[in-house]
Parts: sequence; C-alpha cells; structure tokens
Amino acid sequence: MRVIFLGPPGAGKGTQAARLAAWGKVPRVSTGDMLREAIAAGTDLGRQVGPLMEKGSLVPDELLIGIIQERLLGKDCRNGYILDGFPRTLRQAQGFETMVGGDLTEEMLVFDVEVPRSELLRRLSGRRWCPTCQSTYHVDNKPPRADMLCDREGAQLIQREDDKEVAVARRLAEYDERTAPLIDYYRGRSRFFRVNGYRPPDAVFQELTRIAEGRA
Repeated sequence: MRVIFLGPPGAGKGTQAARLAAWGKVPRVSTGDMLREAIAAGTDLGRQVGPLMEKGSLVPDELLIGIIQERLLGKDCRNGYILDGFPRTLRQAQGFETMVGGDLTEEMLVFDVEVPRSELLRRLSGRRWCPTCQSTYHVDNKPPRADMLCDREGAQLIQREDDKEVAVARRLAEYDERTAPLIDYYRGRSRFFRVNGYRPPDAVFQELTRIAEGRA
C-alpha cells in the first residue's frame, strides 16, 4: 500500500496517516516530523529549514525531494508507505514521479482531505506543544489537565511559531497557491479520492480503510 495525503494544514492528515500506517503495517513518512527532529537536533538540515518553518514558509523543493528519496530507500518502505506532507508542490510531485516511476504512481492512493477554512483556522491556532516530550494538545479538542502544562512532564506548553495566526494565514495562502494544483495533477494519474475531513476522526478513518480495501 502506497498512499499520498493531500489537503491544507489542519485537515487532520497527520492523524489519519498515522492510523492508516498502523492499520496497513507500513511506515508513515512525515516530512514535518523529520524536519522538526532535525531542527531540535541542531543538524545542518535543521539550521537550513528552521528559519523557514518559523515563518510558516515552504521548504525548497530540491531539499524535500532529496530527504524523501533517502528515506524511501529504507528497508521498511519496500512494501509500502504513507506519505504525509509530501509532495506539496507540482515540482515535488514531478520529481517524486521520476523517482518512483510512472507505473508506481498510477497504483498510488491519493486522498484529498477537505475541511472548511474557518475550521482549519480554529484547529491550527489552538494547537499547543510540549517542548520536553513533544506531546501535542489543543485548547478546545485536547486540553491538558492543568492549565497549559503538559500532563506527562509538567512543562509549560508552547504555541509553535507556524501555528500562530499570522503564520497560519500564510501557510493556508501558500497551500492555495502551490499545493492545491496537485489535485488536478493526481486526479488523472492515480487512484484519487476526495475525503470529507470535517467529521469525527473515526468516521474519516473508516472511509479511508474502505477505500484502501477496495470497498468504496
């Protein structure tokens, strides 16, 4: 099983990608997680992308293509993978197709997760994060037991720079400009499905598994 998740920031792609990866027994390949780990570790990659992510800007195409290419060479990706956060631009999609081959691209499942803009803003701006254990919370959907303190570590929760209102607006605008065109690109090249993400996560996941099993 090879899957690509499309959809704007805040659509719930990461949650569903993780669940689908566990269900299908394949790795979830998240560019966002890999980049944040590089920033936290202070690697050369982290120093390159840190300022971009703080501003909510997209990472250069060539850099992400190289990261993905190296990751997919791992033995755990031989039987499939779930791509979360890649590709985000037409150039990334074309580079990925060159990497894996056109025949494999045609076999891929592509899920476009749709959520109203107002809900995206609420979801993103309400996110909070523990800098110690990396746990995530939400002021409405998943609040901590104590006021803005991590349940596990007791550390003060913070709001990532790319989840602040100005950065969120920029991320959504960049999605509209650079990522939304991928919908037309993949509609004619892969097994493409639009999925309503403005529902309980379990309902979304049930639809994804039905499609993956060929029952949709």
